[in-house]
Amino acid sequence: MEKFRNLPVVKKLGFNRIILFGVLVLMYVIFAILSPTFLKYARILSALNYAYFLGFLALGVTFAIATGGIDFSVGPVMFCAALISGQMLTKMGLPLPVCLIVSILVGTMFGAFNGFMVAFVGIPPFITSMAGMMIAKGVGSVFTRTQSVSWPQASQANGWYRMLVKYRLNGTQIPTGLIILLLVAVICGIVLNKTKAGRYILCLGSNKEAVRLSGVNVKKWEMLAYLICGTLAGIAAIFYVGAYTTVQPGLGDTFNNEAIASCVMGGTSMAGGLASVGGTIIGTMIIALLQEGIMALGFQKDYQYVITGIIVLIAVYADIRSRKRKN
Repeated sequence: MEKFRNLPVVKKLGFNRIILFGVLVLMYVIFAILSPTFLKYARILSALNYAYFLGFLALGVTFAIATGGIDFSVGPVMFCAALISGQMLTKMGLPLPVCLIVSILVGTMFGAFNGFMVAFVGIPPFITSMAGMMIAKGVGSVFTRTQSVSWPQASQANGWYRMLVKYRLNGTQIPTGLIILLLVAVICGIVLNKTKAGRYILCLGSNKEAVRLSGVNVKKWEMLAYLICGTLAGIAAIFYVGAYTTVQPGLGDTFNNEAIASCVMGGTSMAGGLASVGGTIIGTMIIALLQEGIMALGFQKDYQYVITGIIVLIAVYADIRSRKRKN
């Protein structure tokens, strides 16, 4: 095993990411054996529908966790953005491009709120994001008067936004959402690992006080992490409605946990200072595949929560053991 770890290609790709990808492939093989319908292209597209919006949420949470913080509001913020922009589209008659921009702006505003409260006011991230979660639920419900919002179907006017998720070409559905998600993931990886902003964000998670004493404006970079998190939640809203159409107020809590689980099992440390965008994407695919597999086998979604919880515990335990070995 040690020889395998030291191979140049393994070092470049990351041992943990290779193992995680192996788990993803193994899960797919097991589900395909237990349920032959899993081999159908339609079933794969259905799993990807879940992965798109969850992937954007998980990428955003990766930045927040990298600072040593957390954001429990991303799910309700996504729903709030989808409700507000959907209401503007279906009830107020605003142009679709404007509504899509509004969705992103709503997420960005919540990200700015969380970042300001954590970085400048000094409220702990856990409390701030819990408050943001409740505010997002309330704002979405008040704006729509507690009514659900249904976005246009592909065949209706303004339905072209669904091409962001799936594009039909000669009768075959192309998963354009996967292409966009991977492109955004590449951008996030470059920002986090190749730019000054990303290095400071990671350093905050490693030793915030040392970064501050070195003369770095830690408040600015910490707020930026939450700003990115909120913006990606606004983008996630577009892909959610592109896949599932109807949005109900007061929901979204479970997606917080799944987004965080995707990050943690992907190699992002809950203690901060260590993040893996590639691992987050693979973790997202595992969650999406697990959700689709549970449905294909005829079990209730509750089983997914149990399995996801166990996976998260194992991932966190592995992270703790790894840090102890390094120390």
